[in-house]
Amino acid sequence: MNNSAESKPVSPWSYKPWWCQPWSIVLTGVTLIGGSWLLLHIGWLTALIAVPVLTWMGFFVLVWPRLMAQIDIDA
Repeated sequence: MNNSAESKPVSPWSYKPWWCQPWSIVLTGVTLIGGSWLLLHIGWLTALIAVPVLTWMGFFVLVWPRLMAQIDIDA
């Protein structure tokens, strides 16, 4: 018996385009942080760039999916 109430929840990533998937968010963040270091070799500037980028990555890869899992998408 397969009850629809017991079905597996849909991933919030299935509603996002390819450029807003976890792999693209992480790749963009690593590229920005690594690129700033490779281009400039200035530690404090790379750190200044890394803080908002890591915050953005952390929110959209870790926090946002958990928040979406709490919302009933079918309602």
